[in-house]
Amino acid sequence: MEENKLAVQNELTNEGIKNLIYTIRVKQVMLDSDVAMLYHYQTKRINETVSRNKQRFPEKFCFQLTEEKAKNLKIQSTILNLDQENNWSQIATSSKNENSKHRGKKYIPYVFTEQGIAMLSGLLKNDIAIQVSINIMNAFVEMRKFLMLNGKVFERLTNVEYKLQEHDKKFDEVFNQLQLEENVKQRIFFEGQIYDAYSIIIDIIKRANTKILIIDNYIDDSVLKMLSKKKKNVEVVILTSIKSNIEHIDVQKFNKEYPTLKVAKTNKFHDRFIVLDDKEMYHLGASIKDLGKKCFGINRIEDVGIIEKVINS
Repeated sequence: MEENKLAVQNELTNEGIKNLIYTIRVKQVMLDSDVAMLYHYQTKRINETVSRNKQRFPEKFCFQLTEEKAKNLKIQSTILNLDQENNWSQIATSSKNENSKHRGKKYIPYVFTEQGIAMLSGLLKNDIAIQVSINIMNAFVEMRKFLMLNGKVFERLTNVEYKLQEHDKKFDEVFNQLQLEENVKQRIFFEGQIYDAYSIIIDIIKRANTKILIIDNYIDDSVLKMLSKKKKNVEVVILTSIKSNIEHIDVQKFNKEYPTLKVAKTNKFHDRFIVLDDKEMYHLGASIKDLGKKCFGINRIEDVGIIEKVINS
């Protein structure tokens, strides 16, 4: 028995324990399952101890992760060859042993700060609790020193990562812009290309930032389904003929969820147009409801004067 204890203590190096320490909410913490593993307890027994002594564990000692944080946290446990049942760190899933009774699949873990582990060690009756607690406290101290000495380096790395993310976003925006302009500047769709045609229209709708003007004499509720993809708070105005099949009740239902949509009747137009933000216009060779049923084309109108004339008609 003594040999087993010594083997455990030798393997519980500060370096190994430091790999089980994470920074969450600007605090260094350990997962409940990792604490249980080190103390040779089941995770549920550790949490039961906390539940029975809630007054001893304020939030700065122990708190539960959010579901999102639990899913995103990357566990990198150091393998400890313990004689008892493995109780590995895990997030929002069951343990590596699918038949393990320590944690349910939807369990969201708790974490302990250094103070919380110190409080916990005084409540546990395990024979190795004292030595384990000493090792854990030493690991926390070394981790804290490491973070203090390398704080500026971490800050610079965080700034670099943030800038790279911003560059990636800008690159994606430019790439999407170029891709859409290349596709829509002049595009012909043949009979049967219904999905491709609808995809292009939806891409055009998503480009608007403030306003979408649709001119089409044969609008129906299929157009409303596409308009649901627009950005939030983008106003939509539809100019259509009295022959269109769009119902007043459809407009009312749409406005409850995706405001604001206005429909006006007119007989001024023969062709179909989509105008974005009063400055970008597309000419459609077919009614939006009939896209892809026959061969038709989409053209981007570059002449600003024509756009203004259409808007002011």
